[in-house]
Parts: sequence; structure tokens; C-alpha cells
Amino acid sequence: MPELMNDIKLVTQVAVFGNKRAFDSLLRKYQSQVRRFLLSLTLGDRQLADDLAQETFIKAYANIGKFRGLSSFSTWLMRIAYNTHYDYRRSHHQTEDMDTPSVAARHAGNDDCTLGMDILKALATLKPDERTCITLQLIDGQPIDKIAAITGIPQGTVKSHLHRGKEKLTTYLKDNGYERR
Repeated sequence: MPELMNDIKLVTQVAVFGNKRAFDSLLRKYQSQVRRFLLSLTLGDRQLADDLAQETFIKAYANIGKFRGLSSFSTWLMRIAYNTHYDYRRSHHQTEDMDTPSVAARHAGNDDCTLGMDILKALATLKPDERTCITLQLIDGQPIDKIAAITGIPQGTVKSHLHRGKEKLTTYLKDNGYERR
């Protein structure tokens, strides 16, 4: 609870007084979480994830006065990150997959990251909503109610996306030589 109160104090400092140091504190606290989330959604495209993270924080700063405290600040911020990625995907009609040369080239040359590459390829087999829900739960550790709040997807649908996504990931990884231990 003290963590939540600290966030609310910082948000108030930014919204009411324009305190940039308070916003810097929020940025430092949440930038890794936002970047990790966007990195998963962009299937490992670090440059794009960083650009989207920067855009997320610019939007958060510009709209911080609209934060009403109905959810935690982190949920509100992750919702902005999700919407930023969604808007990017929609505006760029993103259809490339992991077999597309430009995506494969971004990841080539790293022999020690075979598992990471396989996970990114497995994530690429998921529909965008499945990938988002899987990323939020398995990578960020978010509970179903927070995933629903971040994505705006009903909890029952989040559960369906998680179930289907986990089945697809399991199948992909089994088909590519990974055994369940």
C-alpha cells in the first residue's frame, strides 16, 4: 500500500505542479516493465520497443492529469503502452512474421540466444491478443483482472486467450524439440 501512495503522491506532483523530477521517478520505476512488455509485443524488436516506450511515457506525461486513480498507476501506464503498440500495429498494417527477412535479420548472429529466439518465434505464432495476454501473465506476472484492465478485454476472454495461447506455445515448443520437465 505504501507503494501505491507513493505513486499517487508523484502523480499529484506532476499533474498539479508540473514537477518533472516526480515524473522522472515514475519513469525510472516503470521503464523496465514497459520496455519488457513492448519488447515481447514487438517480438524482440528492441528499437521499435524503445520507440514505443518513449511514446508511451510522452503520452503518460501529457495526460497525467487524466489519471483518476481508479486503477494503479502501473495499470494505467501499461494500458497506454498497450494502446500505443496497438495504434502502431494498426497504422502500419503489421503483417510480418518471424520468417520475414527483415525480422530474421534483426535477430541473426546470436548463438547464445537460441531459446530466446525460439520463444520469440513461438510468440509470433499467437494472435496479437493472445500474445498480449500471455506476455502480461507469464512475463510480467499480471493477474487476470489487471490484464483485463490493461487491455480492455473482458476477464473471460482474457482467460480464453491465455488458454489458447498456452496451448499454441506448448505445441510449438514441443514440435521444436523442447520437452516438458
